[in-house]
Amino acid sequence: MKKLFVLGTALLLILSLGLIASAKTLKLGLDADPKSIDIHEQLSGGTLQFSHWVFDPLVRYAQDMSFEPRLAKRWERIDKNTMRFHLVKGVKFHSGNDFTAEDVQFTLNRLKTSVDFKGLFELFSEPVIVDKYTVDIVTTKPYGLVLNMMTYIFPLDKKFYTGTDDKGTPKDAVVKVGHSFAKTAFPSGTGAFKLTHRDHGVKLVLERNENYWDIRSPGNVDKVIFTPIAEAATRVAALLSGDVDFISPVPPQDFKRIQKDSKVDLVTFSGGRIITVQLNQKKNPALANVKVRQAIAYAVNNVGIAKKIMKGTATPAGGTSPHGYSGFSPDLKPRYNLEKAKQLMKEAGYANGFTASMMAPNNRYVNDAKIAETFTQMVAKIGIKVNLKTMPKAQYWDRFDERAADILMIGWHSDTEDSGNFYEFLAMCPDTKTGYGQYNSGNYCNKEVDKLTIAAQTETNFGKRTAMLKRAEKLIYDEAAYITFHWQNHSYGVKNGVNALPIVNAQNFPYLGDLVIK
Repeated sequence: MKKLFVLGTALLLILSLGLIASAKTLKLGLDADPKSIDIHEQLSGGTLQFSHWVFDPLVRYAQDMSFEPRLAKRWERIDKNTMRFHLVKGVKFHSGNDFTAEDVQFTLNRLKTSVDFKGLFELFSEPVIVDKYTVDIVTTKPYGLVLNMMTYIFPLDKKFYTGTDDKGTPKDAVVKVGHSFAKTAFPSGTGAFKLTHRDHGVKLVLERNENYWDIRSPGNVDKVIFTPIAEAATRVAALLSGDVDFISPVPPQDFKRIQKDSKVDLVTFSGGRIITVQLNQKKNPALANVKVRQAIAYAVNNVGIAKKIMKGTATPAGGTSPHGYSGFSPDLKPRYNLEKAKQLMKEAGYANGFTASMMAPNNRYVNDAKIAETFTQMVAKIGIKVNLKTMPKAQYWDRFDERAADILMIGWHSDTEDSGNFYEFLAMCPDTKTGYGQYNSGNYCNKEVDKLTIAAQTETNFGKRTAMLKRAEKLIYDEAAYITFHWQNHSYGVKNGVNALPIVNAQNFPYLGDLVIK
């Protein structure tokens, strides 16, 4: 009996040592931690990153921009206004409560009370509970982006967030300024990690959810120690010294430094933010000439800008939509051709060029001022003399709204991860009543682009909708509605053995629950 006890103890010791050996801690150093642990308080990248760690969405994006089932295991369209979602069974929240269709209904209704999120869900009606694990998502009119919006629904624990807290405040209240339960109580999600410590701006600790529902996940990280490091140089130094295992973003000037160090790796992934300059047709008559705009597009060597200025932190763009978006077309390529640019200027009646004013921010986008300066040098080769003024973003956006220059820089990332969002804000004819074209400082206007963009909003047939968006994209490209430079890349520095590439994506939401550390 004693011998069996000793053998059993030894076996348990071996097993426990094996578990300890397999347990991995990730020391994470990003530029900022989330502003709040209430995931509906602020619509921001930091909040959405955190949401993917502590919660799970109904649907999420794969690296190729396809939709991956998460808490919704499958779905089908019931009619033009209704999609039915079938939920994963047996999922537990961190509190131990069961995940059901009621939590989906509760979450969507709460999102519609959030100042930051309600605009995204204005077309959504009350979700209909079909049964415990089936819910119908209903819109007030046909809407082609229901799946896109489901990536924003990280079901909250209805039982946990219902009632009032010790201050008498409703637990489900979304509060921007002041106290709320959801700001102070560690969240009850379904995600791979539980929040166990938070000192805002100093340290955040996540520990593995021992009851995580997704047994398919390859992730082996049991603990994440997240230290926000605002200064880029300090982040890089922390990685190189071994103080942290994973940093983002990596400043372009440090790419080579990281690549040369044998202890660390550099990982980049093309994002969805397009960097452009818009050509104000109302302020400068020359820019109303389509051949002049085309000449500028041919004069800009955006492949060279991506290589020499961005140093690998950008993917050169032909059209507006990145790969994976519905409007993306591989035929719309960067078109640098200086001789053609000069010929177009001649055909437009501007062989001797003209003068234009330009404004750009100097601290909003990666290398924004350098890009603007290089742009002026490139168009000077076809006779366009540009008087450039750069300024901090705090000053720039008021001037942008005033359309205060002939040429203005703007970057744009689609909130819906869809081409239509680009066109609605950047290319549709400006209309103060509807808000369409709100950031179209070039005053470009093509009624067919408007018609296609609006029609795509309510088209639920994927093939038809894609054809509409591709047509709009080509019109914008052919008429050089604005000049596209590149899509900004996301950049990560990681310690050897941290297999980051499979868990990064265009949204810059690293799926840490799936991270494998060797």
